[in-house]
Amino acid sequence: MNRHHSKLTDWGLGHVSIKLNDKILDIGSGGGRTINKLAAMANAGKIYGIDYSEDSVAATRRTNARWIDIDRVEIQQGSVSHLPFGDKSFDLVTAVETHLFWPDLPNDFRQIFRVLKPGGQLLIVAEIYKGGKHLEGVRKKIFDKHLSANMNLLTPDEHRELFANAGFSNIQIFEEVDKGWVCGVGRK
Repeated sequence: MNRHHSKLTDWGLGHVSIKLNDKILDIGSGGGRTINKLAAMANAGKIYGIDYSEDSVAATRRTNARWIDIDRVEIQQGSVSHLPFGDKSFDLVTAVETHLFWPDLPNDFRQIFRVLKPGGQLLIVAEIYKGGKHLEGVRKKIFDKHLSANMNLLTPDEHRELFANAGFSNIQIFEEVDKGWVCGVGRK
């Protein structure tokens, strides 16, 4: 996960402004590489990670041990559907390749909206989406497999609608057409 999603993550993070003292939540921390990147970027802030998988939590903790030791990163097990954080806690929430698996997108986006500070942003990034160029050759087979697995594969317009219905404004959807990537950003 860490190596495979690195370029996608960098592309997505390029669409938001990260301040040195930001408080950031990464949802679906996987192997922990995004959290590591965020801790380096917001080098006076604090990064939180949450994942429903015990194995991913352990992997993220290993990847970010030095940040955890100096209290710059905190990782916990949990679900996007029931975020264990107070209202208006974060400047930025990121989700790289994870909203595809969330159990209840409308509720989950509202949960994120709740924990964002006024003016805070949500960034979602995925390497596959409905309507993307990836629908050719081998990528088409992968896409069809994801659809049959009931993943949340959305069009750019469906992404925009999901953000809007949760209360986000200044919504921007970016596509990296040659790669079939999509990125959504919304502000509270």
